[in-house]
Amino acid sequence: MIRFILNVLWFICGGLPLALGWFFAGLLLAITIVGLPYTAAAWRIAGFALWPFGKEIVRRETGLATGPLGAVLNVIWFILAGWWLALGHLIVAVGEVVTIIGIPFAIKDLQLAQIALSPIGQDVRRVD
Repeated sequence: MIRFILNVLWFICGGLPLALGWFFAGLLLAITIVGLPYTAAAWRIAGFALWPFGKEIVRRETGLATGPLGAVLNVIWFILAGWWLALGHLIVAVGEVVTIIGIPFAIKDLQLAQIALSPIGQDVRRVD
């Protein structure tokens, strides 16, 4: 029940625009063809940003993007977009922590910052 309440509060206080931003970023990446490898990652982040409580970010063990190709794609992502997205989430998290009551939201923003740094080879999984 607490997860549901936190998710509703997150959704109302900015989760929907954040998720839509990640979703549309994924659409733009798909249109460019060059950004196609990042589309799935952007949409994974959008799903996490929409309803983050009860989910966790995990590293994938297998797959094409977990090897050297994934490392190269993450370096390119970090240079072009990852560092400033993570910085934005970090700044918001600091503001949330100051309010004390916003600490659960700050934790989720820090997780978003983590996945924004290197989204390739990571997945979002439900926590029971």
